[in-house]
Amino acid sequence: MVFADRTEAGRRLAAALEKYEPSHPVVLALPRGGVPVAAEIAQALGAPLDLLLVRKIGLPWQPELAIGAAVDGADPLIVRNEAIIAHSGVSEAEFQRACREEMAEIERRKARYLRGRARAPLAGRVVIVVDDGIATGATMKAALRAIRQRGPSKLVLAVPVAPADALAELRPEVDEIVCLDTPEPFDAIGYFYRDFSQVSDEEVIALLARFPTGQRPASG
Repeated sequence: MVFADRTEAGRRLAAALEKYEPSHPVVLALPRGGVPVAAEIAQALGAPLDLLLVRKIGLPWQPELAIGAAVDGADPLIVRNEAIIAHSGVSEAEFQRACREEMAEIERRKARYLRGRARAPLAGRVVIVVDDGIATGATMKAALRAIRQRGPSKLVLAVPVAPADALAELRPEVDEIVCLDTPEPFDAIGYFYRDFSQVSDEEVIALLARFPTGQRPASG
C-alpha cells in the first residue's frame, strides 16, 4: 500500500477508527510527521488534538542507536535500554548528558508548538496515539508507556504502516493497534508515501490552531 501523502494516510486511518467517535477520544500526535495524519483523524472523530513529545536518546557516537527515550509530561519519563547501555559501555554521565540534550529539545518544541496551549486531559479517556509510520518502535514504546501512566481508559496505537515485528513488540503496551499495512520487507517509512516531504514547525503550529484543546475542531 502506497499513500499519496500524510493527509491521505490520515483519512484512511480515520475510517478505520470511526468506531471510537462515540467514545469522545483524545488524539495524540508525534511531531512532526504524525501531526498531519492525526489532524485528519481528529477532524473525522470530532476529537481534541494534542502532541506527544518524545525524543530518542541516541548513543553519543552512534546517534541512530537508541539507548533510551525521553517523554514529555508533568513528570517527564526517561526510558532506558539497559542492554544497549551495558553492551556499548556508555557511562552514566554520558547517558545523563544525552538525556539533558533531548529534554532541552523537547522543551524547545513545547515552547514553539504549544505556546501556553492547554493540554488535553487523558485520565479516564480513550487515547489514540498517532504517527506517520513505525520503523523499529523503540521510541514509540517509551511514548506509550508514558501515556499508560497517565491513566487512559483505553490506549490505541494508530499508524498507516509498520513492520509486523515492531507491532508485535508494541502490542503489550496498548489495548489495540490499528495499522493499515505491514509490508515485508519493510525498508523505510518514506517508501510507502509518494510525498514524504518533511513537515515544518509552521505546519505543526497551523494544524494545532485548528484544534483548540477540548473543543470540536474547526473546519478547513
